[in-house]
Amino acid sequence: MKLNLSLKIMPIMALFMLNSCSSDSVDAENLSSEVKPELIVNYTYNAAELETLNLINDYRASIGLNRLERINHISYKSEEHDIYMIDHKVFNHDDFVSRSENIMKVLGAKTVAENIALNYVSPKSALNAWLNSPKHKINIVGDFTHFGIAIKEDPVTGEKYYTNIFAKI
Repeated sequence: MKLNLSLKIMPIMALFMLNSCSSDSVDAENLSSEVKPELIVNYTYNAAELETLNLINDYRASIGLNRLERINHISYKSEEHDIYMIDHKVFNHDDFVSRSENIMKVLGAKTVAENIALNYVSPKSALNAWLNSPKHKINIVGDFTHFGIAIKEDPVTGEKYYTNIFAKI
């Protein structure tokens, strides 16, 4: 009798539990009503950043690929990540999804990729390391149209942090 009663009550309890749960979700309708993130127009490049961008474009051109157009907003997002890594004493791609979603929303990018490097003495040495790494090289020779970069030095350790973001717009 107890088993029979339990079998009758269990489906009702399961139905109640399923209907009482909630979850957060985002759909296209919600996205369209969100405020569009701000476009960052001003970014001041240092000599190493400009050299790295030129080296990447020269390499791409040497193998028959299009040169990439520099976008200040992408460099600003790269700088934010360098600052994060310096402040937290880490070397990683934390929050890449957030950076890429921002670039997609603000600039209309279809795809976004990122390379990072730590403590290379020159832009050429950082580029050579990326080119010698199959995963990083894929980004450098990828189907992208735009890019940005930030190279920042940790004021305490002197280590240089590189974040290079590519986008197809």
